[in-house]
Amino acid sequence: MRADIKKALWASADKLRANMDAAEYKHIVLGLIFLKYISDAFQIRRDELTRCFADPNDEDYIPNANAETLAHALEDRDYYTAKNVFWVPEAARWESLRARAKQADIGKLIDHALAMIETENPKLKGILDKRYARVQLPDGKLGELVDLISSIGFGVSGQHAKDLLGQVYEYFLGQFASAEGKKGGQFYTPVSIVGTLVAVLAPHQGKVYDPCCGSSGMFVQSEKFIEAHGGKLGDVSIYGQESNPTTWRLAAMNLAIRGMDFNLGKEPADTFTKNQHPELRADFVLANPPFNISDWWHGSLEKDPRWVYGTPPQGNANYAWLQHILYHLNSHGRAGIVLANGSMSSSQNSEGDIRKNMIEADVVECMVALPGQLFFNTQIPACLWFLAKQKRTRKGEVLFIDARKLGTMVSRVQIEFSEADIQKIADTVHTWRGDNATKGAYADIAGFCRSVPLAEIAQHGHVLTPGRYVGSEAVEDDEEAFAVKMQQLTTKLGEQMAKGAELDALIREKLGRLGYEF
Repeated sequence: MRADIKKALWASADKLRANMDAAEYKHIVLGLIFLKYISDAFQIRRDELTRCFADPNDEDYIPNANAETLAHALEDRDYYTAKNVFWVPEAARWESLRARAKQADIGKLIDHALAMIETENPKLKGILDKRYARVQLPDGKLGELVDLISSIGFGVSGQHAKDLLGQVYEYFLGQFASAEGKKGGQFYTPVSIVGTLVAVLAPHQGKVYDPCCGSSGMFVQSEKFIEAHGGKLGDVSIYGQESNPTTWRLAAMNLAIRGMDFNLGKEPADTFTKNQHPELRADFVLANPPFNISDWWHGSLEKDPRWVYGTPPQGNANYAWLQHILYHLNSHGRAGIVLANGSMSSSQNSEGDIRKNMIEADVVECMVALPGQLFFNTQIPACLWFLAKQKRTRKGEVLFIDARKLGTMVSRVQIEFSEADIQKIADTVHTWRGDNATKGAYADIAGFCRSVPLAEIAQHGHVLTPGRYVGSEAVEDDEEAFAVKMQQLTTKLGEQMAKGAELDALIREKLGRLGYEF
């Protein structure tokens, strides 16, 4: 995304920063950006139709049409919906709103525009956030925001415009996650981590599920993966759930503009107590649950059928998420989950027993240790769990990958995986599974990856921390090279100690001349 667009975007947020908290202004800004996008997409199609109606070689050519006939044809909604473009009523179009941006009732006008768009486009029913008439802002501030967002142009057609909107969302969500701190970042997963999950799972076709989908970043990355590998979006069905009403709406908007087939449940709801997809058995699950949440339990969850490997502790939902996800996989399904590092070794309140049961059931496929500073909102070290309902290869083994040395600093406080880092992790997993015949046979790499039998994991108390198994990176070719280097270091240490003794004697001599005694 161009730097000038980023500057305009964040300036728009800054206009509201002093008047409301980040959790609210996020949705005010993103809602207007969505409205601007669909209005621009509508205008692009309208301009295209204007050219087609006048072109004798086009199938939509209208011969001998006068201005009134053309104007009537341009208002035929079927021309738009046939190309998966949302129909935008005249009063809801961005230029109409911009012309009235300085009116005192602009908030009410925006809400009315959103309501009309929902009425005309069933896909958007109930997902647009109509809060603009109620927002508490100084006079004129909302109109200024409308003017500023007018400078953001989605004036390109097709996938490019959708990608630009996706980049806008990613940029804003990243900035908001940083501004909001821990609370805001619960729904935002860094793009490079999502990319790693998608690259390892390779969701080409089937049902893809995210039980805590946030703004739908997992699904958008899956879409990009599918298209990059020559697949079709129609080959994948999207299922998600989100408890935060405003984030649930944002997820639906993000998927709707991409023309993806999605089901986020009939309402935003808690995944554990109001499961929106009880019968779903997915091919792939991708998830970044909030870390270590302690207030998740409800009495109705006692003896829940999802707790196949043991009842999760009431004070931490990590193993509830893992078991919920396993429950929703079909017989050949795979899952990738981001969790706090503590999940790999904790033995408190039955967690150790549940982990043991999962390992012995052979549903843990791969564990990846991540570097620090990957997340905007927390410094809690994180890891990736990859689960398989029924392994097709490598039964009785777990692949451990220590990726803590990967990643590049992209700011003073932020690390990201590069495409090469993501590819290295994904290639390692696929080669280990036997998916990558062209990459040759899998081999352990000291300090990075190792395939470990379940019996050895049991000897370590069923702890799943990769660093415990992969060993240290090989730094010497053989014992002779090590011996030579050790001799060199010993000699240098002796020289430095001798030099230190000389300096110590010199200091004592100087101080003695000044009358100090030792």
